Amino acid sequence: MSDYLKTGFLTKEDIIDNFPTVDKISKHAVAISECVQEIPCNPCVSSCPTGAISMNDIKDPPKINYDLCIGCGKCVMVCPGLALFLVRKTDTLYEVSIPYEMLPIPKVGDEVYLLNRLGEKVGTGKVTKVLKAEKETQSSVITVSFYEEKLIYEVRNIEVIHE
Repeated sequence: MSDYLKTGFLTKEDIIDNFPTVDKISKHAVAISECVQEIPCNPCVSSCPTGAISMNDIKDPPKINYDLCIGCGKCVMVCPGLALFLVRKTDTLYEVSIPYEMLPIPKVGDEVYLLNRLGEKVGTGKVTKVLKAEKETQSSVITVSFYEEKLIYEVRNIEVIHE
């Protein structure tokens, strides 16, 4: 594990072992957790309609059972640490669904810069789905699509391209 407490961000190597296979994400979206700290928190567990997210203790990082996860995104909306997201592969594209707490909320069809954990531009994509937060304690969830598989390990935010 990298020294994320000093650097302020995780690396791909920190989270790669938690990723499902490309075959698994080709069936439907699945949740990925980048929650690595031992803090008392479990809204992801209580929000999951299939019991796919579990913790042995309330301070343990969540574990996701990809065979049970249906990719609904409820856990992404309720995570106060913005540490959960969804990944999916379609026939021709890859998708990442990320929590989003800025205004204005992007619209379906918006062209966006894809940003990594450091806020660096790593590519471009298109907004394909927007789930607006239902409560003040939730995040909206923005789904973006792109062509490069490697970006599912990097994309964690977006910036709308204004031309």
